Amino acid sequence: MSKRALKRQLREGAFDAGQFEGDDKIRRLPIDRGWSPLAHHNDDREQGYLKTIKAKSAGQQALMDAIDAKNLVMALGPAGTGKTYLAIAKAVEALESGRVGRIVLSRPAVEAGESIGFLPGDAEDKLAPYLRPLYDALSDRLSMKRVRALMAEGAIEIAPVGFMRGRTLNNAFVVIDEAQNCTYVQLKMLLTRLGWHSTMVVTGDPNQSDLLPEISGLGPVAAKLEAVGNIAVVRLGDRDIVRHPLVAEMLGVL
Repeated sequence: MSKRALKRQLREGAFDAGQFEGDDKIRRLPIDRGWSPLAHHNDDREQGYLKTIKAKSAGQQALMDAIDAKNLVMALGPAGTGKTYLAIAKAVEALESGRVGRIVLSRPAVEAGESIGFLPGDAEDKLAPYLRPLYDALSDRLSMKRVRALMAEGAIEIAPVGFMRGRTLNNAFVVIDEAQNCTYVQLKMLLTRLGWHSTMVVTGDPNQSDLLPEISGLGPVAAKLEAVGNIAVVRLGDRDIVRHPLVAEMLGVL
């Protein structure tokens, strides 16, 4: 690299891609990413922030259509069916297009059968491990820099279920994740937060609750709401699993 190029890099904080051409020290090794739900496509592209999403099964298409048509959608199904991913992708799409003014993501702070003890830090630090999956799903649709900027503006809010009581969520896209770990009373409280010009998607797997079967409220609530015409209850199955094929095989025997 010439002195002039180095000075330009330090001044502008950017690299000139052309300056590395012919550099024998740099090697681009092929990466074997193994199985991927996109493996049937011929294009070998790297993961990026996609503008649009496409359903990979009939169940996923039904869920996407329901989100477009209804203000309250309940998505029930086993792990790996894309419930959370599709809900958050639709939320980002609605925010970017200006159809809503903010995204509110919530999930119960319930330990998955393992106590993690007393965590150090303030309330945000203590709740971070429980809310991490929502950050992961967001980062699949937006860069983390964009996520942090939107959170600083208040356009994206991530909160545990316990912080939702007493609120009215207007002009928002609300995603309630891991709802199988909510009690009947908690779900009733969450569903009644829905305000004007808002959409709410509730996701969960009634068969994978960390609560006692008689305590989890997702199954009973979904069964009652199926009779309401303006509410969509979408039930996904093993055929809709888009994670590694072994996930579907394991769930078939476990």
